[in-house]
Amino acid sequence: MRQHTVIDSPYGPLTLVADDGVLCGVYMENQRHRPPEDTFGEPATGPSTGPSTAPFAEAEEQLEAYFAGERTEFTLPLRLHGTPFQRTVWEHLRTIPYGETRTYGQLADALGNPKASRAVGLANGRNPVGIIVPCHRVVGADGSLTGYGGGLDRKRRLLDFERGTALF
Repeated sequence: MRQHTVIDSPYGPLTLVADDGVLCGVYMENQRHRPPEDTFGEPATGPSTGPSTAPFAEAEEQLEAYFAGERTEFTLPLRLHGTPFQRTVWEHLRTIPYGETRTYGQLADALGNPKASRAVGLANGRNPVGIIVPCHRVVGADGSLTGYGGGLDRKRRLLDFERGTALF
């Protein structure tokens, strides 16, 4: 059973989606590869603050701590739907330290396939749990900001935030 809720963030509303009580999606408004709304399931809301059911309350709490600069990694259980290769890429994304970046080529090397940088980029772009699985920390070979499902402005702002140079 799928459920969803929407929470506020400094980067606009985030839609959280759970599959059988396990977080499987964090989507920004106008995100590339955002699934259709009708696949998010029923809304899950609480009496005053919005999300009240697991995993939404914990996800909202961890995201709020992240945006407040009090959390640098997430400890939420996730159910990542994708191909085996995509899931492997997404797991590697979780190893990129807060405030740092890696190139698509570096990720491909870490996966043991240095020629797979384009495939890594495609998998990165399909990440269903943005921010929590930090696909924003991947940059081009020359360090430039390339592709981000949430838009390059959000990517720049997230990276600036993690580096302590953001202005809200």
